[in-house]
Amino acid sequence: MAAPQIPDKFYFKIGEVSRILNVKPYVLRFWETEFRISPAKNRSQHRVYKRQEVEVLLEIKRLLYEERFTIEGARAKLKERVQEKQQQLKLELKENPFRAELRQLKKELSRIRAILK
Repeated sequence: MAAPQIPDKFYFKIGEVSRILNVKPYVLRFWETEFRISPAKNRSQHRVYKRQEVEVLLEIKRLLYEERFTIEGARAKLKERVQEKQQQLKLELKENPFRAELRQLKKELSRIRAILK
């Protein structure tokens, strides 16, 4: 089943997210508590979801409805994916070909700063 398209905007009201995911608003509110999602509130105290939160909610729906995970299993899977992304980011930073040059430049700038004081 193809994932629903998220409109090209930054913020979404709960009704919009409900339509995008094709779930009732109370389901979204329940998922907020279970998965620690905290949408901002606008001046009228209505929930306003960021695009990234909508993407996470789509993933939660997929895990629960398509892959048939339990709430606990989906929570663990999401946590695992976050850890994988963090690990990838660490690897990308370690593989930066300019890292040694940047370190050397930082040392030289520190020496110049000390001289100027």
